[in-house]
Amino acid sequence: MKGTLIVVLVFAIGCLAGYSGLINLESFGEIGANLTMYVLYLLIFLVGISMGCNPELKKIIKSVSPKIFLLPLVTILGTLCFSALVSLLISGWGVFDCLAVGSGMGYYSLSSVLISQYKEASLGVQLAAELGTIALLTNIFREMFTLICAPLLVRWFSPFAPIASAGVTAVDVCLPVIIRTAGDRVLPAAVVSGVVTDFSVPVLVSFFCSL
Repeated sequence: MKGTLIVVLVFAIGCLAGYSGLINLESFGEIGANLTMYVLYLLIFLVGISMGCNPELKKIIKSVSPKIFLLPLVTILGTLCFSALVSLLISGWGVFDCLAVGSGMGYYSLSSVLISQYKEASLGVQLAAELGTIALLTNIFREMFTLICAPLLVRWFSPFAPIASAGVTAVDVCLPVIIRTAGDRVLPAAVVSGVVTDFSVPVLVSFFCSL
């Protein structure tokens, strides 16, 4: 929860800095215009190193049953179906915009930057930034919902429910809460689901932003 609040605070400070003109990336020319993508590439690279260097992750993946991969698949499909249905209830954003937001799978930092960058050409800077902000808040709320409601999800549905609710964060931020409420037996499922959904984010977001 503390990490999520820090992210929101940093995001708010960035918005104020840009709105006030204190920091203007466009003044740095082409480097400033592409700075967010450079930082994003570095972030993805560091995430890859972190996953590749984790010996426990390798052991877990080798020991799990192939059936466990159905969990991230259902998580992704369920998220996309719900995102498509939401597009019917709101105005101003199309179904592919909502699918791009939902494709963040809880990875708010990555999805918001990708959406802002990819949608700039078709929507313009202002609307692209607005959709990126929606993606940021939506995926933060997904993480917070899982942290708060994990015990109820286990009680009302199944031990795997908070894993699906967490999406990408099942492998990091939400993992302690998931283990505490559902037990150690769901650890392999949480790690595999988190990793698979993690890899799906850049693929799905870029795909739906291109439509």
